[in-house]
Amino acid sequence: MIISALLTAVGLNLLFTVLLFALYSILRKQPGNLCIYVPRLLASDGGTQTGAHFNIDNILPSVGWVRAAWQPSEEDLLASSGLDGVVFMRIFVFCLRVFSVAGIIGILVLVPVNYLGDQLSNIDFSDLPNKSIDLFSISNVDDGSNRLWFHFSAAYIITAFVCYLLYNEYRYLSTKRLAHFMTSKPMPHHFTILVRGIPVRGGASISNTVERFFMDYYPSTYLSHVVVRQTSKLRHLINDAENAYRRLTHLKSIPRATQNGGSSAGTGGFLGLFNKKDPVILYTKKLEDLEENVRLHQSEVNMAGEEIPAAFVCFKSRFGAASCINMPQSDNPTEWVTEPAPEPRDVYWPFFSTSFMQRWISKFIVFVASIFLIIIFLLVAAFIQGLTYLEQLEIWLPFLKNILEIAVVSQVITGYLPSLLLHLLSSQIPPLMKLFSTMQGFIANSEIEKSACGKMLWFTIWSVFFANVLTGSVTSQLQIFLNPKDIPAMLAVVVPGQASFFIAYVVTSWTSVSSELTQTMALLSHIFSCPCSRKESDGKTNVPSISYHSEIPRILLFGLLGLTYFILAPIILPFILVYFCIGYIIYRNQLLFVYTPKYDTGGRFWPIVHNTTIFSLVLMHIIVIGIFGLKKLPLASSLILPLPILTLLFNEYCNKRFLPVFRAYSAEALIKKDREGENNPEMTDFYEKLVTAYRDPALMPLSRSFTSNDRHSPLLS
Repeated sequence: MIISALLTAVGLNLLFTVLLFALYSILRKQPGNLCIYVPRLLASDGGTQTGAHFNIDNILPSVGWVRAAWQPSEEDLLASSGLDGVVFMRIFVFCLRVFSVAGIIGILVLVPVNYLGDQLSNIDFSDLPNKSIDLFSISNVDDGSNRLWFHFSAAYIITAFVCYLLYNEYRYLSTKRLAHFMTSKPMPHHFTILVRGIPVRGGASISNTVERFFMDYYPSTYLSHVVVRQTSKLRHLINDAENAYRRLTHLKSIPRATQNGGSSAGTGGFLGLFNKKDPVILYTKKLEDLEENVRLHQSEVNMAGEEIPAAFVCFKSRFGAASCINMPQSDNPTEWVTEPAPEPRDVYWPFFSTSFMQRWISKFIVFVASIFLIIIFLLVAAFIQGLTYLEQLEIWLPFLKNILEIAVVSQVITGYLPSLLLHLLSSQIPPLMKLFSTMQGFIANSEIEKSACGKMLWFTIWSVFFANVLTGSVTSQLQIFLNPKDIPAMLAVVVPGQASFFIAYVVTSWTSVSSELTQTMALLSHIFSCPCSRKESDGKTNVPSISYHSEIPRILLFGLLGLTYFILAPIILPFILVYFCIGYIIYRNQLLFVYTPKYDTGGRFWPIVHNTTIFSLVLMHIIVIGIFGLKKLPLASSLILPLPILTLLFNEYCNKRFLPVFRAYSAEALIKKDREGENNPEMTDFYEKLVTAYRDPALMPLSRSFTSNDRHSPLLS
């Protein structure tokens, strides 16, 4: 890519980013859009919206929202979005610190050193816009030049600095996690475990078996249990009832004359002989029938419904629940399998309708589907990479040769279009990864998203980074991993060649992350539907939640690109730094005013961030080893070898020191917390609520019809 093409991409995306910021500042101030841009505030006010008053300030862009997102402290964010929200924003803080220092070293030291080399061509300042950006990469440094020692020193400096920040962040967040736990109110999932593989013998019920087992082995700490029942058919009926209620609410909001084509209710048809029934009456009757069916099915499930060999078991203390989790309960390891229970709101109930064999088959299908998806994306990435080479594009599409000769067109196609296409295609992957994780049978929505986050992360690394690196190279890419000894040298050849593409990809991401502000799909749904698209069936504002499984891998990809190209093409660093600055203020705004947490894992996403950063560092080391070898500086290659080893040893230390805190709370913390609640009179009320905390929502009374009476309660509770 030539510099003018890069400048074209920067100009376009900077323009789009500014326009999106201005558009958001205007749309946010419109009273009718409150349910889209500040649903959290709207929900806290009871769902009321202010009337529409004309104000000149409402149609002028402003930056007041930036100040509102910047001012709240981390404690405010913790209270608003939980520890997961704090961890998410700490990713941005961590990356801003890393790439601020990396940018100073890269732009002030490495870029001048690279540009003053003459490996590629002589310097011609008069024709700078038509020069390739490779002039700013390490490729322009002469082979065997002593200037390469600047790059060698930079590799050690940035590795030490990143490891220092990683250690501090791990220590800070582990301390924050413990402090958050020690100051929290009693939570049901701290006192509850999930038991699966319950053996039933002698014709006894699952409920009686669970009670006898825990009364026998945990008589002092066992409190109660809830057996999981088969409710998949019941959930379908409830969904139908909810849909009918939403449709009925919508019809009631439309004038009656509009519903019947201008005629009065209950009239119409040919010459008035055939009356047209009022749709409100039809849906009211349908809703009442559905509610009656739900009530009957709930009673059937309570009386003789199919029990699943799984149960939520509640204890009188946190330590009692934890001790039950951390040791086998039976000589047969497939029976009485225990695991921590998620928050009641976090339970993914459809999982319990899946048998062991179905879960095993689903895991195999997910594995095959994931491989197939990566192969498909590799082919797509190969086509997209072809757009960055005009000669190749003219061979594929010869009829476009004359058009491609136009300077502006060629710059847009090579500098903007490929990265835009890759962004659009990548945005379709997170829902698939979440579907794959759902099929694997996790018991909690948080576990589903954590699993999807891991899948999405590796898909992003292999299918976005490595796919574009390998398919964009002229060398024999498929042979790169056949000989492990050649991996550093091969990566040193192919990775720098794609620096221009990834710079354009980062620049295009400015627009992508800015579009998060405008909530385009929610806004369009709001405009073309009535009532507001973010209204729950009970009329309250439906506050969305952030998708960590799609956002965290996207952020970590830019961390990978920044560290990988820090030595190779440091000109990418300012663009990455701009991305993190934009993302920091945007996501603070979204977490404070738009998204509400639907679960809180206590910061368990941070180990994923830590391990991915270590992977990025080691990948940088491997590439640098190959670069110094190609540049005929074998001494530098040999002296870099200890760096990945030291990095992995540091990672091992961090995992031993901090990772256990993120997996489970210590006995010390649990016992201290239990002792604090011994004399707390509120614990009695808590235990009463704990008994019913894990009741299946499908078995709760449903009342959506507009007539209230006792018929809405199940026959048996």
